[in-house]
Amino acid sequence: MQDTAPLVVGIDVGGTKTQLRALVGDTLVADHVRSSSGWRPHDPVAAAGWLAALAADALPAGTRPSSLAVGGHACETPRQCAQIRTALQLHFDAPALVVGDAELLVPAAGLDKGVGLVAGTGSVAVGRFPDGTPVQVGGWGALLGDEGGAAGLVREAVRAVWGAHDRGEEPDALALGLLSGFDVPDVPALGAALEHATAASADWGRHAPAVFVAAEAGSPLARTVIAEAGRALAALVERLAARGVVVDDVVVAGSTVLAQPSLYDAFASALADGVPTARPRPLRAPPVDGAVAMARSLL
Repeated sequence: MQDTAPLVVGIDVGGTKTQLRALVGDTLVADHVRSSSGWRPHDPVAAAGWLAALAADALPAGTRPSSLAVGGHACETPRQCAQIRTALQLHFDAPALVVGDAELLVPAAGLDKGVGLVAGTGSVAVGRFPDGTPVQVGGWGALLGDEGGAAGLVREAVRAVWGAHDRGEEPDALALGLLSGFDVPDVPALGAALEHATAASADWGRHAPAVFVAAEAGSPLARTVIAEAGRALAALVERLAARGVVVDDVVVAGSTVLAQPSLYDAFASALADGVPTARPRPLRAPPVDGAVAMARSLL
């Protein structure tokens, strides 16, 4: 098979699921989805081994990639990505590229340049300086950042509910939704519920739908939380623009922002105010298509 055309492999390692797509020319050879459990990007050798095992499971027996591109969740610095790439090339005698998963968005949208903005469980924005150097803003995790992602929304919703409690207000739809979701008896107990989470991003983030349900029920607190989350996402793009990144096109992806029109609209409105020249573009293709495009560029 590889005597006639190269086999290109793209891998999108997301926070919860991973997709591998392989093609020979325009012919799909493999399209494999699995859990991202076991992905350890801060251990380059382990990460490369995990990717090699994934490729071995997903590709037809006897085939090897002609080129390979990976977008990896929590691959946060060029140095970290380069270390995984070096370790990966011990498994494959082929050109390889490893980038953060948010960098897949722009090529997945069929663009040569622009900003990738993700708001799923967490949030992050990436772009490139005019000389091609990658730059990332945000993505600091549920405890300290990730505003506009699911976990950040829940954290800020709890803060808003606490503030209302301190003002002597009765629990509204947002407070009641959080109490039910975390299965606690009263507003003060929400703090312990957050602190006792074993995996803050996932454990907090799964309660994000309650924020949007409360907003639809008329909760001013929930609507304020969503509006502020939209402004926080737009601020990520503003930071990139202030640093000299071209932000004309902003490709938006993520299970939270694309699933919740109120959050997307809040983001788009804030972006229009902060960076009027920026055009938000919801990603309609799977991010793995960006990895495939990057793999093709290596040939």
